[in-house]
Amino acid sequence: MLQLKELLKQKRMTAKDLAAKIGISEGALSKSISGNPTLERLEAIAAALGVSPAELFAPQPTNTITCPHCGKPIKVEKGQ
Repeated sequence: MLQLKELLKQKRMTAKDLAAKIGISEGALSKSISGNPTLERLEAIAAALGVSPAELFAPQPTNTITCPHCGKPIKVEKGQ
């Protein structure tokens, strides 16, 4: 879902740096990322990284959807 590790690497920041920049603990940041972050939290993370909220997410191939229950990508194949 989130490509935070890649963005942190590009910005030469650690998760600890990011958490401090948005005013939360590193544990709270980790919990948000691994759970279901609020729009406000996503916007704060994006602003701290200097990107749009959409850029926090990896692009999905056009033939996949994301399962709303588990978050895993599901390949959609054309039927006959």
